[in-house]
Amino acid sequence: MKRSFALILCIVLALTALVGCASKPATLKFGFGIYASAPAATDATADKDGSGKLDITFAAVTVDADGKIVACQVDTASNSVAFTAEGKAVAAAEFKTKYEQGKDYNMVAYGGAKKEWFEQADAFESVVAGKTLDEVKAMVGEDKKGNDDVVAAGCTIMINEFVGAIEKAYNAAAESNVTAEDTLKVTAATEQTCTDATADKDGSNKVSTTVFGAAVDAEGKVVAAASDCVELEFTFDTKGASTLDTTKAVVSKKDQGADYGMVAYGNAEKEWFEQAAAFDAACIGKTASEIAGLVADDGKGVAELQTAGCTIFVSGFVKAASKI
Repeated sequence: MKRSFALILCIVLALTALVGCASKPATLKFGFGIYASAPAATDATADKDGSGKLDITFAAVTVDADGKIVACQVDTASNSVAFTAEGKAVAAAEFKTKYEQGKDYNMVAYGGAKKEWFEQADAFESVVAGKTLDEVKAMVGEDKKGNDDVVAAGCTIMINEFVGAIEKAYNAAAESNVTAEDTLKVTAATEQTCTDATADKDGSNKVSTTVFGAAVDAEGKVVAAASDCVELEFTFDTKGASTLDTTKAVVSKKDQGADYGMVAYGNAEKEWFEQAAAFDAACIGKTASEIAGLVADDGKGVAELQTAGCTIFVSGFVKAASKI
């Protein structure tokens, strides 16, 4: 009798262990990447302000053990600035990503599209799920629009920049605690600094866009996070002529790595990408409201964040990350 009871107990324990293992979701790789387009600029005239424009597309992905993308999220910060024929910078009222603009992006009302930009982005994401990176890259046609599957899903806009951002995110994907049950989020916050031109110095309409990608659990807590920043000064002279070299590639602060020069020229202990990583790590386990509390009155991080190795200004990080 004792032997039978012991045998039954062993079987029950074994089955319990198996059920426990089976119910635990598999973890996925998490990655985040940016694709910055070539900037554009036009001179001011007597009738029209000069302008500058930069599109920053960013994506977050989760990747399974077979190298297939389980889920992705994409968005684009299309930032436009202006300056007058007198060499004065014009401040923008606000900056919103294309997804944040929702129906106000007006592709249906003024572009003759059947779906708005955010709906087309959603459609594109649905087609990407379950594909390898090579399969995603093969979806781009010669006209930079999607193949038949993408168009049939409801995405008729150009997708080459989506795919460029996804490729960066895929290649950056690393082991994480993210599972298929978690939700991907991508956000952005743009800050602007305006300086008028003088006889001695060009004017500047600088935009600094901080982007944030995260996987969030059912309780709204961050499971994985990554951030980056793209900063560009649209320069111009006292007559409103653009002086920006639009042929020069725009590289994010993270991608610049040690070349960003915070250690070499700013006497910092850590480079920008290392400090950004410290911010990302501090977001793990926090909700959006808790992340909003990471910035102090001077724009730098609270003591917890500075101790972790992030001593730079974090207002942009926090504005972006607290949108999740």
